[in-house]
Amino acid sequence: MWSRIGRAGVTALVLPCSLLALTAAQSAYAALGSAPLTPPSDASVSSRVVQPASGTSQSVMRSESSAASSTSSTPASYTVRETTFGNGTVVREYLSTSGAVFGISWHGPQMPDLSDLLGSYFPQYVAGVKAVRAARSNARGPVAVDESGLVVRSGGHMGAFSGVAWLPSALPAGVSGSDIQ
Repeated sequence: MWSRIGRAGVTALVLPCSLLALTAAQSAYAALGSAPLTPPSDASVSSRVVQPASGTSQSVMRSESSAASSTSSTPASYTVRETTFGNGTVVREYLSTSGAVFGISWHGPQMPDLSDLLGSYFPQYVAGVKAVRAARSNARGPVAVDESGLVVRSGGHMGAFSGVAWLPSALPAGVSGSDIQ
Protein backbone atom coordinates (compact mmCIF):
# COMPACT_ATOMS: atom_id res chain seq x y z
CA MET A 1 0.00 0.00 0.00
CA TRP A 2 2.77 2.49 0.89
CA SER A 3 4.41 1.96 -2.49
CA ARG A 4 1.23 3.11 -4.25
CA ILE A 5 0.80 6.23 -2.09
CA GLY A 6 4.32 7.54 -2.59
CA ARG A 7 6.22 10.18 -0.64
CA ALA A 8 3.81 13.03 -1.48
CA GLY A 9 0.83 10.99 -0.29
CA VAL A 10 2.53 10.08 2.98
CA THR A 11 3.44 13.74 3.53
CA ALA A 12 -0.16 14.75 2.85
CA LEU A 13 -1.35 12.25 5.48
CA VAL A 14 1.34 12.85 8.10
CA LEU A 15 1.57 16.67 7.99
CA PRO A 16 -1.98 17.42 9.23
CA CYS A 17 -1.58 14.87 12.04
CA SER A 18 1.80 16.36 13.02
CA LEU A 19 0.40 19.88 13.08
CA LEU A 20 -2.53 18.75 15.22
CA ALA A 21 -0.18 17.07 17.71
CA LEU A 22 2.07 20.15 17.80
CA THR A 23 -0.89 22.44 18.43
CA ALA A 24 -2.18 20.23 21.23
CA ALA A 25 1.24 20.07 22.87
CA GLN A 26 1.81 23.82 22.94
CA SER A 27 -1.59 25.43 23.10
CA ALA A 28 -2.94 27.86 25.67
CA TYR A 29 -0.03 30.06 26.57
CA ALA A 30 -0.07 33.79 25.90
CA ALA A 31 -2.72 35.88 24.24
CA LEU A 32 -1.42 39.18 22.91
CA GLY A 33 -3.40 42.07 24.36
CA SER A 34 -4.84 40.09 27.28
CA ALA A 35 -3.70 38.33 30.43
CA PRO A 36 -1.11 35.55 30.20
CA LEU A 37 -2.55 32.08 30.08
CA THR A 38 -1.51 29.05 32.11
CA PRO A 39 1.41 27.10 30.63
CA PRO A 40 1.23 23.33 30.16
CA SER A 41 2.33 21.07 33.00
CA ASP A 42 5.58 20.07 31.25
CA ALA A 43 6.82 23.69 31.10
CA SER A 44 9.13 25.62 33.40
CA VAL A 45 8.47 29.31 34.07
CA SER A 46 10.69 32.16 35.23
CA SER A 47 10.06 35.90 35.46
CA ARG A 48 12.11 39.05 35.67
CA VAL A 49 11.06 42.60 36.36
CA VAL A 50 12.58 45.18 33.99
CA GLN A 51 13.06 48.91 34.63
CA PRO A 52 13.62 50.37 31.13
CA ALA A 53 14.74 53.79 32.41
CA SER A 54 17.66 52.28 34.33
CA GLY A 55 18.14 49.27 32.07
CA THR A 56 18.17 46.92 35.04
CA SER A 57 16.25 43.76 35.62
CA GLN A 58 15.63 41.50 38.60
CA SER A 59 15.31 37.80 37.84
CA VAL A 60 13.03 35.66 39.94
CA MET A 61 11.83 32.09 39.75
CA ARG A 62 8.18 31.77 40.69
CA SER A 63 5.65 29.01 40.64
CA GLU A 64 2.37 29.67 38.88
CA SER A 65 0.56 29.92 42.22
CA SER A 66 2.71 32.86 43.29
CA ALA A 67 3.15 34.48 39.87
CA ALA A 68 0.86 37.36 40.74
CA SER A 69 2.84 38.43 43.80
CA SER A 70 5.37 41.23 43.50
CA THR A 71 9.04 40.57 44.19
CA SER A 72 10.27 44.14 44.05
CA SER A 73 9.47 47.16 46.21
CA THR A 74 9.94 49.58 43.28
CA PRO A 75 7.24 49.82 40.62
CA ALA A 76 8.02 47.69 37.59
CA SER A 77 7.81 49.08 34.09
CA TYR A 78 7.17 45.60 32.74
CA THR A 79 7.72 41.93 33.49
CA VAL A 80 9.24 39.35 31.17
CA ARG A 81 7.84 35.90 31.81
CA GLU A 82 9.76 33.10 30.10
CA THR A 83 8.33 29.62 29.64
CA THR A 84 10.35 26.69 28.35
CA PHE A 85 8.18 23.92 26.96
CA GLY A 86 9.08 20.27 27.30
CA ASN A 87 10.07 20.19 23.61
CA GLY A 88 12.63 23.00 24.10
CA THR A 89 10.64 25.87 22.60
CA VAL A 90 10.90 29.07 24.67
CA VAL A 91 8.11 31.68 24.75
CA ARG A 92 8.60 35.06 26.42
CA GLU A 93 5.62 37.18 27.40
CA TYR A 94 6.10 40.90 28.02
CA LEU A 95 3.58 42.07 30.61
CA SER A 96 2.59 45.63 31.46
CA THR A 97 2.09 46.67 35.09
CA SER A 98 -1.62 45.92 34.60
CA GLY A 99 -0.76 42.32 33.63
CA ALA A 100 -1.69 42.61 29.94
CA VAL A 101 0.61 40.99 27.37
CA PHE A 102 1.98 43.69 25.05
CA GLY A 103 4.67 41.59 23.38
CA ILE A 104 5.66 37.98 22.77
CA SER A 105 8.78 36.29 21.43
CA TRP A 106 9.55 32.66 20.71
CA HIS A 107 12.44 30.48 19.60
CA GLY A 108 13.07 26.78 19.49
CA PRO A 109 12.79 23.53 17.59
CA GLN A 110 9.01 23.72 17.14
CA MET A 111 6.78 26.58 16.10
CA PRO A 112 4.29 27.54 18.83
CA ASP A 113 0.59 27.85 18.00
CA LEU A 114 0.34 31.43 16.76
CA SER A 115 -3.45 31.44 17.04
CA ASP A 116 -3.01 31.00 20.81
CA LEU A 117 -0.12 33.45 21.08
CA LEU A 118 -1.78 36.20 19.06
CA GLY A 119 -5.30 35.65 20.38
CA SER A 120 -7.78 38.09 18.87
CA TYR A 121 -5.00 39.54 16.66
CA PHE A 122 -4.52 36.25 14.79
CA PRO A 123 -6.99 37.08 11.94
CA GLN A 124 -5.18 40.40 11.39
CA TYR A 125 -1.87 38.50 11.23
CA VAL A 126 -3.25 35.96 8.72
CA ALA A 127 -4.54 38.77 6.49
CA GLY A 128 -1.15 40.50 6.70
CA VAL A 129 0.70 37.30 5.78
CA LYS A 130 -1.57 36.76 2.77
CA ALA A 131 -0.93 40.32 1.59
CA VAL A 132 2.86 40.02 2.01
CA ARG A 133 3.02 36.70 0.21
CA ALA A 134 0.78 37.89 -2.63
CA ALA A 135 2.98 40.94 -3.11
CA ARG A 136 6.19 38.93 -3.32
CA SER A 137 4.65 35.88 -5.05
CA ASN A 138 6.48 33.53 -2.71
CA ALA A 139 4.63 31.33 -0.24
CA ARG A 140 7.78 30.46 1.69
CA GLY A 141 10.35 32.26 3.79
CA PRO A 142 10.24 34.63 6.73
CA VAL A 143 7.18 36.77 7.29
CA ALA A 144 6.97 40.36 8.50
CA VAL A 145 3.59 41.94 9.19
CA ASP A 146 4.14 45.58 10.13
CA GLU A 147 0.88 47.42 10.68
CA SER A 148 -0.03 50.31 12.96
CA GLY A 149 -1.82 48.04 15.44
CA LEU A 150 0.26 44.85 15.17
CA VAL A 151 3.85 43.89 14.35
CA VAL A 152 4.81 40.23 13.82
CA ARG A 153 8.09 38.88 12.50
CA SER A 154 8.43 35.13 12.14
CA GLY A 155 10.82 32.80 10.39
CA GLY A 156 13.08 29.82 10.65
CA HIS A 157 13.30 26.30 9.39
CA MET A 158 12.67 22.78 10.64
CA GLY A 159 14.21 22.56 14.10
CA ALA A 160 14.91 26.31 14.51
CA PHE A 161 11.95 28.70 14.57
CA SER A 162 11.84 32.20 16.01
CA GLY A 163 9.67 35.27 16.01
CA VAL A 164 8.37 38.31 17.82
CA ALA A 165 5.03 40.07 18.02
CA TRP A 166 3.97 43.26 19.76
CA LEU A 167 1.25 45.86 19.94
CA PRO A 168 2.83 49.26 19.17
CA SER A 169 0.11 51.20 20.98
CA ALA A 170 0.46 49.06 24.13
CA LEU A 171 4.24 49.43 24.57
CA PRO A 172 5.04 51.02 27.96
CA ALA A 173 6.90 54.34 28.06
CA GLY A 174 10.59 53.80 27.33
CA VAL A 175 10.02 50.45 25.59
CA SER A 176 10.38 49.91 21.84
CA GLY A 177 9.72 46.97 19.57
CA SER A 178 13.43 46.12 19.58
CA ASP A 179 13.14 45.35 23.32
CA ILE A 180 10.90 42.36 22.47
CA GLN A 181 13.45 39.58 22.00
